[in-house]
Parts: sequence; structure tokens; C-alpha cells
Amino acid sequence: MAKTFVGPQLRQLRRERNQTQAEMAKVLGVSAGYINLLENNQRSLSIRLLMALADAYQVDWRHLVRDEASNLLAQLRTAIRDPMFPGPAPDLQELRAAIDHAPRLVEQFLDLYGIHRTTLDRIMRQGAAGIPEGLLASSAEAVIHDFFRGHSNYFHALEIAAETLRASEPCETDDIYAMLKARLSNKHGIIVRRRAAEEMTQALRVYDRQDRIVHLSEAMDHCNQVFQLAHVLGLVELQDLLDSLTAESGITQKTSLARCQVELANYFAAAFLMPYEPFLQTAEKSAYDIDRIAIRFGVSFEQACHRLTTLQRPGAQGVPFFFLRVDKAGNVTKRFNSTSFHLAEYGGACPVWKVHMAFRTPGVIIPQFVELPDGDRFFTISRTADRPAINLETQDHSLSIALGCELRYAKKIGYAVSYNLDDPRMFSPIGINCHLCPRQACSQRAHQPAFMELPIDTARRGNTRYES
Repeated sequence: MAKTFVGPQLRQLRRERNQTQAEMAKVLGVSAGYINLLENNQRSLSIRLLMALADAYQVDWRHLVRDEASNLLAQLRTAIRDPMFPGPAPDLQELRAAIDHAPRLVEQFLDLYGIHRTTLDRIMRQGAAGIPEGLLASSAEAVIHDFFRGHSNYFHALEIAAETLRASEPCETDDIYAMLKARLSNKHGIIVRRRAAEEMTQALRVYDRQDRIVHLSEAMDHCNQVFQLAHVLGLVELQDLLDSLTAESGITQKTSLARCQVELANYFAAAFLMPYEPFLQTAEKSAYDIDRIAIRFGVSFEQACHRLTTLQRPGAQGVPFFFLRVDKAGNVTKRFNSTSFHLAEYGGACPVWKVHMAFRTPGVIIPQFVELPDGDRFFTISRTADRPAINLETQDHSLSIALGCELRYAKKIGYAVSYNLDDPRMFSPIGINCHLCPRQACSQRAHQPAFMELPIDTARRGNTRYES
């Protein structure tokens, strides 16, 4: 028979009965010193003593000799690797010592860690609407999204500043890059240099304020290089305006303030490259043909989509759009909204929505009519957008973009004109994500809803394992 060490189990058994080592030794007919050796795994358990323990304490001997230490060790190693624990992790010897000498403490720690992970998961499922006020105050993305949506994703002061600057430097679309370089150089003493991707330390643009140099990675295509120069121009010439807008936002955290200024400078860059009135006219005349719009203004498909969400000038409004960008894992990497559509904030958007299918047909626009659980209907289009390919490993890092509007605006969108909007079968039933969606009998369900129980009948197998 192999040696059997039961120190932690023996200690727990004794403590559950409020016994000292001497009292347990008397019950088992051994010395207190021997019990101490057993509890510290310095002696193995004999068959005779194992039977004596089972008889005296009315326990199953198999429970005593079950080796749970290896499982506990694996769970403990996984838990302490969580980024929430800073500093060097305990080594294996320390972990084994904790399991041997304080198994109940280890189990309670793992229970607490499990509660932490479950709570965090539920918070992420709920999105902004279900999170207690202030709980995500440190999330720059959530704060900035609320700030932009509070302005209907339109900033008149930035629009006017962009129009004024553009009027002061009139040029054709294909000359904007040269014009931006010249303005930065002549007015601010800033020079622009293109550099090899390997020299940029994973950055696409670096503005060296001290040496007055803007370094652009050659990994970017032309339209993205132009956009980055317009972004820098906004930072240089409109810093007071950016400070004023962020001051009005009520944002106080340093990280959120910096992030907000980045997004406002991006807004300026889009407004500068795609002036409001010409852009709106082009959009309406082309029935919101995004490829044609992008070509007209020399921008990317994604930049044109993003700009479409900002057409909310009083008296000159375009179609109010929402914009969502996701990666291949379903994580939301960018979102802007001027509609009633509730965008998934933390990922896991509905798989019925074709924003995910776009990865299967790169570069192809996929139209779709969707209906939310509350009955609201929207028209959406989805298409992939490529990321800069710096090397072989990054050549397929594409993202998927969704652009959508309320159904009542669909008649203005060229992508929707060939569909019969009176056919109820045209609408795909979607939700925000599975955690929040109350739909039953959905073949794509991946999670139990957080706020309701789906019916389960042992005599019936439904579309998924979550309901009958």
C-alpha cells in the first residue's frame, strides 16, 4: 500500500469537533505527539488508524484519503495569477504549505475569489443601465461615451473651428496631406517624418512636442496618415477649445480627461476632412452610399461611417446613426450613438446580428433589418475594416463595423431600397446580448438571462440547453 498522508483532513476533522490533539489521541489510543506528526504530514496513516478514525468519528474512510490537494493547488495557482494581485506571486512551496496547514482558509479564499469573478461578470453583463451609480466612474470609455451621447455626438464649436481652418487653407482633396504638412511647418514649426514601422515601437503616430516633430508610421495607409495630421493640427491650434469642452464635461479623472481630448481631437479631424455641409449634401444625394462618400472626401470607410453619426446640426440634420466596432472575439472597441438603439458596452453582442458575420465576407456590405425585444426596429449595415499590417502576424487583424438607423429613416438609405419593408419576416429578432435578452427559443442563446429563469422540462429538448 502506498503511503497515505492526511494531515489537513485530520486537522479539519479535529477542529470541527473542538478537540485538542491530546483529546483526539486519547480517542484513537495513540500519543498526542503522534497526532501532531500526522497533522504535519510527517507520518503516514496506517490502515489500523484509518479504521479507528472511521469508527470513532463516524466518517467515510474514503473521504479521509481522497487527494484534493492537487485540485486545490491548481485552483489556487489560477486565482493568484489574476492581474488584481500585484507583485510577485507565491511560489509552489508557499502554496502547498497554505493547503497543508490552512486548507479551510484556502477554500474560503477561493470561494471569495469566485464571488469576486461572478460579481464582476454580472456587472459586465448589465451594461451602464444596470450598474449602480459611480461604480464605473474610473472607466474612461463609459464616461466619454456618455459625454458624447449627451451632446447627440455633435459639437458645434469644433465644427465651426474646422470650417474656419479649412476655409483659411483652401485646397483639393488630394492636396490635403501637403497642405497639413505646410501649415504645421509654416505656422507652428512642426515637421512631419514618415518612419519604418520597426522604428515606431508599436505606435502609429508620435508627436514629439519638444523637438517639434510628428512621426508617422509607414504602416498606415494614406487616408489614415492624413487623419493623424489633422488630429495633431487640432491639438496644436485648438488646445484652449479642447480644454474648455472637457471642463464643461464634468470629467475629473486624469485618464478620462486625456481620453476625452483624444476623442475630441478625432472629432475635429473628421470635421476638418469632411466639412459638414458638403458632407451632408453628398450623403443625401448618394443615398448614403458610404463607398462613394469615402472616395469623394479621401477618407476610409470607417472614417466616413464615424462622420455620419455626427450629422446632428440643428436645422441641418442628417439620418441619426449609431456606430459600433467589434473585434473577432466580439469585444466592442468603439461606439458612438445618436439613436435610441442600446449598444452593447462590454462585448458579447447578439450573434443573430450580422456584424459578426461580416468577418466571413471581408469588404462586403451586409444589410439587415433587426427588431429588438421591445419591438423597436432598425436598419443596419455591417462590413469589415482592416487594421494597419505592420508584419506577418498583424496582416489579418480586421474589425467589423456596424452602422444603423431607426426603421423610419431606411427609405433614405440606398442599401435598403430593394427590400419589402412590409414583410415581417424581413426582421431578424436580436437582443443587446444573451445576458440581457428575454427571448425564448433562440437557437443562438449562449447564456442564461441574468434577470429571469427559462423553462426546463426533462421530457423536451429545446433549441439550446438553456430551455426546453
